[in-house]
Amino acid sequence: MQARPLGPTGTSVGRLALGTMTWGRATDPAEAERQVLDFADAGGTLVDTADVYGDGAAEEILGSLLKDPGLRRDLVVATKAGLRRTDDGRPQDLSRRHLVTALDESLQRLGVGHVDLWQAHVWDPRTPLDETLAVLQWAVDSGRARYVGVSNFCGWQLGSAVSEARARSLTVATIQVEYSLLQRGAEREVVPGAEALGVGVLPWAPLGRGVLTGKYRHGTPPVSRGASETLGATVREYLDAGHRRVVDAVVLAAEGLGVTPTEVTLAWVRDQPGVVAPIVGARTAQQLGAALASESLELPEEIRRALDDVSAPILGYPDHGWHQARPTPG
Repeated sequence: MQARPLGPTGTSVGRLALGTMTWGRATDPAEAERQVLDFADAGGTLVDTADVYGDGAAEEILGSLLKDPGLRRDLVVATKAGLRRTDDGRPQDLSRRHLVTALDESLQRLGVGHVDLWQAHVWDPRTPLDETLAVLQWAVDSGRARYVGVSNFCGWQLGSAVSEARARSLTVATIQVEYSLLQRGAEREVVPGAEALGVGVLPWAPLGRGVLTGKYRHGTPPVSRGASETLGATVREYLDAGHRRVVDAVVLAAEGLGVTPTEVTLAWVRDQPGVVAPIVGARTAQQLGAALASESLELPEEIRRALDDVSAPILGYPDHGWHQARPTPG
């Protein structure tokens, strides 16, 4: 697998990352182990998790695998904190009180002394940004994290975080954001902002929550995220007529190239400006294998342009590129 710099750092990672959101829920420890071994065999390095995935089970499963010194040496381990499952009306919590405890608990579950990348999972409107950045700096200074990043920040939030971090001589290495052919909203401000600031982009849900694989074209498979009581709504918002046209275009391109829609989709987002590595969350090792096959695919320019056109986001004033605005599908 080809490697790319992890944002403005001296560390390189494979250009496809492994996500673990299903671990401890739809993916059991044995299947997770198969995923990691296949991923590492393919040259993958960046594994992304979070303290809330599986209520901590994802970190525990990954921690059991990191007992292998070879995997611990070769993998770049990333986790996140700041998103809480709570009934107190505060799902976002980037306060010092929460983050310090969350990081130490993550390290305990992972069974490691440090993580390679620690990320603020979501913007917290209640906590001063300076307080959050002070904790990120503490994580680096104390050796608990090699690098830090943010996740689900909009453009101005990313810009504020990078500016204030630089005043502390702290580097914001990456930003995670949903980004796919079905969700190009990040191109309005986040992606161009990250590129201008030198921050690496880690797209999550690059397969459009599974819709871009084409498996929902003729209904909802009974064993799928779309059939889940808890996650079905997140899929259904991508099943309207406009999004179906994008999926149909991906399927047509895949048929013409003799590859799968998964490969086409991942190759498109992987090679967008500023992207380090799309994060693929697979329920099974078989699904991960289909994603890993995208490594050998380079999209012909005419196909890339056709996919750009059919999925183009609305760019209106004062969005980046507003003077080149094109309507979105349906």
